[in-house]
Amino acid sequence: MTAKPIIAALLLATTGMALAQGSELAAAIDAGQVGEQADGFLGVRGSVPDKIRAEMEAINIKRRAAYTDLAGQRGVTVKDVAAAVGCTTLKTRVGTGEAYQLRDGVWRVRQGSTPIPLPDYCS
Repeated sequence: MTAKPIIAALLLATTGMALAQGSELAAAIDAGQVGEQADGFLGVRGSVPDKIRAEMEAINIKRRAAYTDLAGQRGVTVKDVAAAVGCTTLKTRVGTGEAYQLRDGVWRVRQGSTPIPLPDYCS
């Protein structure tokens, strides 16, 4: 099984989550305080108000549920689904000035249109 069908199905399922984020969370993402992680979840870079953290955690709960459902349908692990989505997210959804975290745990900010160096398991 390839990761592409998994990613396509999951991105369709999670698109609404990205659009449903509040303006404060969107501002925190734009400011690089919250960013995408290689594990397929949002994370906090530094500190954010409790309201933003709660909104981010609510999105991550929805993501985990979507990953779990898809993993069950595909007969793969939740971690594998989350990582596959993380690869696609890092490649296509992190904009200039937005923060991201690779598997090494280091937060970075995307500069210009330079591609993000993806983990080895991303194809």
